[in-house]
Amino acid sequence: MSTAVADQHPRPDVAPLGRMAAAQVRATLLFYWRNPAFFVFSLVLPVFFYAFFGLAFGRQRVAGNVTASYLIMAQMGAYAVSSILVFNIGIGQANRRATGQDRLLRATPLPSWIALFADIVGGLVLSLLSLLALFVLAVAAGGVRLDPLEWGSLLLRLVLGSLPLLGLGLAIGYGASQNAAPALANLIYLPMSFASGMFIPIQNLPNFVRTIAHYLPTYHYAQLVLGQFGVSEEELWRSVLWLAGWGIVLFAIAIRMYRLDQIRKFA
Repeated sequence: MSTAVADQHPRPDVAPLGRMAAAQVRATLLFYWRNPAFFVFSLVLPVFFYAFFGLAFGRQRVAGNVTASYLIMAQMGAYAVSSILVFNIGIGQANRRATGQDRLLRATPLPSWIALFADIVGGLVLSLLSLLALFVLAVAAGGVRLDPLEWGSLLLRLVLGSLPLLGLGLAIGYGASQNAAPALANLIYLPMSFASGMFIPIQNLPNFVRTIAHYLPTYHYAQLVLGQFGVSEEELWRSVLWLAGWGIVLFAIAIRMYRLDQIRKFA
C-alpha cells in the first residue's frame, strides 16, 4: 500500500548535486568574466605592489640564496589571496542579501550551500589567476627561481593559510549591510595586513604594533608563507595552530551571523 501511495505522489526530479554545483560555479565565473571591474583591482594591485617594491628592493640578500624579491612575492601573494576572500566573497554576500538574491535562492531547489560553494570556488580561481600573474612577474623580472615542489608548497601555504580570512569575509558578508560591508572590511582587514608585515617589514613597525600583530591571523598567515623560505619568526606548527584557532573562531562568527540573518528574514 505504501508503494502505491508513493507512486501516486512521485518526488519531483532534481538534478544531481554535482551537476548543480558545476552549473553554479560556471555561472559565478561567467559573472566575473562579464563584470571585470568587480575583480580587476584584486588581480592588479598585488602585481603592482610587487613591481613597485619587489623590483626596487628585491635584489637585497636576506639569507643564503634568498633575496628580498622572494619575500615580497610571498607577502604580496598572501595579500592577493586573502583580500579576494575578504572583499570579493564577503562584500559579494552582503550585496546578494541586499538585492534579495538569497530570498530567490530560497525559493528554488538549489541548496544554499551550493551557491556559497560556487562563490568560494570563484574566489579561489581569481586568487590563482592573481598568483599566476604575480609569479610570472617575479620569475621574469625579480630573479625568483624555485623548483616545482617549492612552487607547490608555496601555493599550498598561500591557499590553506588564507582559510581563516574566508571566515572573516563571510562574517562581514552575513553580518553587515550592503553599505557597511565595504567600510567594515577595509576597517578590519587593511590595518591587520599592515600590522602583520605584509606591506612593511614587521621589524620596522613600532613595538606596540609588533606586540598586537602576534595575535592577528594575518600575522601567522604571513609567517606560514615566509616559512617556505626559512625566514619565519615562528615554527610551522605554531603558525598552523594559530590559524586553526582563528579559523574556528571566525567561521563560528560567520555561522552565527548567517543564522541570525536567516531568522530575521524567514522565521
